[in-house]
Amino acid sequence: MKRGKQVKCSIYGLTMNELTEWFLEQGEKKFRATQVWEWLYQKRVQSFAEMTNLSKTVIAKLTDAFVINPLNQVIVQEAQDGTVKYLFQLPDKHMIETVMMPQEYGVSVCVTTQVGCNIGCTFCASGILKKQRDLTAGEIVAQIMLVQHYLDEKGQGNRVSHIVVMGIGEPFDNYNNVMNFLHVVNDAKGLAIGARHITVSTSGLVPKIKEFADNGLQVNLAISLHAPNNDVRTSIMRINRTFPIEKLMDAVDYYLEKTNRRITFEYIMLSHVNDRVEHAQQLADLLKDKKKLTYVNLIPYNPVSEHDQYARSSRNDVMKFYDVLKKNGVNCVIRKEYGTDIDAACGQLRSKQMKQSTTN
Repeated sequence: MKRGKQVKCSIYGLTMNELTEWFLEQGEKKFRATQVWEWLYQKRVQSFAEMTNLSKTVIAKLTDAFVINPLNQVIVQEAQDGTVKYLFQLPDKHMIETVMMPQEYGVSVCVTTQVGCNIGCTFCASGILKKQRDLTAGEIVAQIMLVQHYLDEKGQGNRVSHIVVMGIGEPFDNYNNVMNFLHVVNDAKGLAIGARHITVSTSGLVPKIKEFADNGLQVNLAISLHAPNNDVRTSIMRINRTFPIEKLMDAVDYYLEKTNRRITFEYIMLSHVNDRVEHAQQLADLLKDKKKLTYVNLIPYNPVSEHDQYARSSRNDVMKFYDVLKKNGVNCVIRKEYGTDIDAACGQLRSKQMKQSTTN
């Protein structure tokens, strides 16, 4: 892992094995990696100088090679229900969003994996701004750490217990960095966030779904489906042109056979687009041989000004859709909404801030 001369990266981006290897390359003992790991993730210090059981020489080496936190907090929005939305600035001045959601079972954080998105879903605020670059593993981990620092400052003893990788970007389009992120936050000697408390969402990158199945990490998988047939899905999700539902379901079958783990299908309810009773029956038929290991999450749509051709499905239409699925034995739920009094849709806060910057 020779790094040579380069811009300092975040130490959060190194797995435990990589950090151990780095110390060995520096002529240091491997136990130094354990010490630093504990300072970062258990004691959660924010500077190398606070690592008091390290020598000045070791601290100097770390300071020369790494930064800890690569993010700058720009905006924090707190909703009445306890949801907190953060706008962070990266070292290259790009903006990303992160959301903390208090749940009955703990604290869940939704992280961003890319600056912008190239998937091109026509209803989504995240894709309004095209992908500029992938986030590094360190930049993804830093989102969790800054939320944890926020919780620590509250002094109530809360910790991040669950993670959803569903923020701006397509996680499987940044596969290697996302996988390193998962290994860091899952490490038992660090944040120790259980793999089964982590969910990664993809819009349907078929080869990566299969690679993820082969990886063996017990992280949950969610698929942004949003339509039960190719005509509707292609009209709202450009990725369906490359990976139509037949190919996607083939990858789903591979994943289920390989892992025997349940998949969640995300389904945003768009009025008069994908919310009719016949769509519900088509979805039930699509999943009929997978019902034991699939789960449908019906999601109320958060309107986006740039996509004014879409509207939220009525409560009545959502319930009719839900009833058809339940009658067909499909496990499903209507997702509870969070942060409805702030910029709720993923990408909205970032988009608003960038508009303000260009008009000022």
